[in-house]
Amino acid sequence: MAGTGKRRWLEITGNTGRPDWCLISFAIIGGMLVLLPLLALINITLGQLADIPYLITVATQKQVVDCILLTFGAGLLAVIILLVFGTPLSYVLARTESRLNQVVESLIDLPLVLPHTVAGLMVYILFMQRGLIGAPLKGMGIVFEDAFPGIVVAMLFVAMPFYINSVREGFQKVPVHYENVARTLGATRFQAFIFIVLPSSVRHIFNGCILAWGRAISEFAAVIMIAYYPMVISTLIFYRFTTGGIKESSAVAFVMIVACFVVFLALRSVTRYLGRYDDRV
Repeated sequence: MAGTGKRRWLEITGNTGRPDWCLISFAIIGGMLVLLPLLALINITLGQLADIPYLITVATQKQVVDCILLTFGAGLLAVIILLVFGTPLSYVLARTESRLNQVVESLIDLPLVLPHTVAGLMVYILFMQRGLIGAPLKGMGIVFEDAFPGIVVAMLFVAMPFYINSVREGFQKVPVHYENVARTLGATRFQAFIFIVLPSSVRHIFNGCILAWGRAISEFAAVIMIAYYPMVISTLIFYRFTTGGIKESSAVAFVMIVACFVVFLALRSVTRYLGRYDDRV
């Protein structure tokens, strides 16, 4: 612990023993951004702790628990789909250079710049019961409107760029000559990908999963346009706000904040134990 504290002090002082006022100034200026979410969090926390019995009542309501589990589960399924389909695509984008890549990357990044209602409308038109994908799948018994699959595809659409961009960056940091050496020794490209590229990119893949999952569970507009029911937690909070006011909605929101904080704290703790790629190798 003492060694860690000493290293941090040397970072702040620039290894000179004197305060690095540039670094300190930057920390103060950047800290202004942190102040906004911190004040919002403190404000809602103090408000909820003032009436703990009511908070416990809300937190244990079956509808609230079911909505949180549904939201987390749908987000997880979206991430699993991204793992299966997004990982190969990320590798192709990382290992090839063409004008087509620019088009594909622009399409992937589209959900980042679109208003959420536009993204939701695009998903709805495509997957509604008369949609290009929704119509044939309805004949197979798969319905997206006001159904769990609709929630998943909406989350998948908005989370896609977060996963693919993160994983592509990780693949690009693995030197190509590592794969070339493996292939000269008899490995196929797929074997080189499995045994060299993937292990070297574990942190980026895991971080991409975290970012994609966080973006997925936070989506509201795109989800309600195709599936108002079953309710995800953001839909429930909106419903409670319009019917019960600030007290009901803020209590549900605080429960979600605590749940997300616990989950993300656990996920970030796991990240510490994953492989770290060193550019100096």
